[in-house]
Amino acid sequence: MNDVINIVNDIKAGNVKPIYFLMGEEPYYIDKISDYIENNVLDEADKGFNQVVMYGRDVSIDEIVGSAKRFPMMAEHQVIIVKEAQDLSRNIEKLESYAKNPQPSTILVVNYKYKTLDKRKKLYKTVAKNGLIFESKKLYDNQVPDWIRRVLGGRKYNIEPKAAQMLVEFLGTDLSKISNELDKLTSILPKETIITPTHIEENIGISKDFNNFELRKAVGERDVIKANRIINYFAQNPKGNPIVMTISLLNSLFTQLLMFHGLKDKSKGSVAKNLGINPYFVDDYVTAARNYPMRKVSQVIALLRDADVKSKGVGANQTNHDILKELLFKILH
Repeated sequence: MNDVINIVNDIKAGNVKPIYFLMGEEPYYIDKISDYIENNVLDEADKGFNQVVMYGRDVSIDEIVGSAKRFPMMAEHQVIIVKEAQDLSRNIEKLESYAKNPQPSTILVVNYKYKTLDKRKKLYKTVAKNGLIFESKKLYDNQVPDWIRRVLGGRKYNIEPKAAQMLVEFLGTDLSKISNELDKLTSILPKETIITPTHIEENIGISKDFNNFELRKAVGERDVIKANRIINYFAQNPKGNPIVMTISLLNSLFTQLLMFHGLKDKSKGSVAKNLGINPYFVDDYVTAARNYPMRKVSQVIALLRDADVKSKGVGANQTNHDILKELLFKILH
């Protein structure tokens, strides 16, 4: 996120590069930088003649280079944005000849999503020398709650750890989706609000009592009644609670418990760091580890693998609810 802020601040200060090659697995930041350039570098009056948006599936490298070599009309710069440039991946290295000697009055923005350039090849080295390369890396699940807190902090909001975790477990690691929901929350709630699970439930539609976060907690506490209430709710609302997500999150819990049992230092700081979790949740893992010794954890991971295979229709004629019910019975007894 700091790299993005620095890039935007440089552009604001007038320090623009002739080439911005934006690549990587996380499209959110690629779009953020590209959209900022598209919306802010040229005045509205200049955009008509000097700003072009192309799409990788519709153009060739030669056409991009031809446009980039032109001079702007009555303006300091022209902006050329190539969206979905990953569709040009077979020939992308041909851009190297232009990157050797880019037109100083052109700002060429290449949005190369879900892929990266080979750092050993000439194009990467040439663009790094004469322009700017930004790699947008996918965040891990355990990094997203902190990202949510930082985004909200920049807007003068705060969020409770459970509320942040609910967003991640419902929306996954798709930063664009999460950002849209944060926009919704911040448009409704006044600044300085501490966002709670109740806010999430009321404004986004995620149940604060019946979700995968609460299921994990119930399983960790070996609370049979609560766990069964939650999966019964899932059975009534299958679209919002796919079994694949539930099994994946339970698997991540027990994989982390396996790591917990292997730690020599079980202090709160050590557990949080090694498991990649917020210190707020460490006590939940201490409780779960007490309820599930190492041997039981290994057995549960095998059960989860078996349930995952069954949920994909292999060797089972059960409904997803029955698979989950059987799985929980075996885990909790």
